[in-house]
Amino acid sequence: MAAISISNKDWPRVKIKLKRKYRELTDEQLQYTEGQEDSLISKLATLVNRDQDYVVFTLKKALVNIDNNRL
Repeated sequence: MAAISISNKDWPRVKIKLKRKYRELTDEQLQYTEGQEDSLISKLATLVNRDQDYVVFTLKKALVNIDNNRL
């Protein structure tokens, strides 16, 4: 079970925040299906060369205030 839950409604905003923070990420790399959080976390950890705990922290931070553009 993933440490977070991201809805398809929230994902476009989170994706924008991730692309601003990690400019090297592409839309293809950031494909996401609701309920596949574990897969997303593993993939992002590899892509940004960070551990999974950091990725979870970053995603949670993005979700705290979804309307805010800051990450």
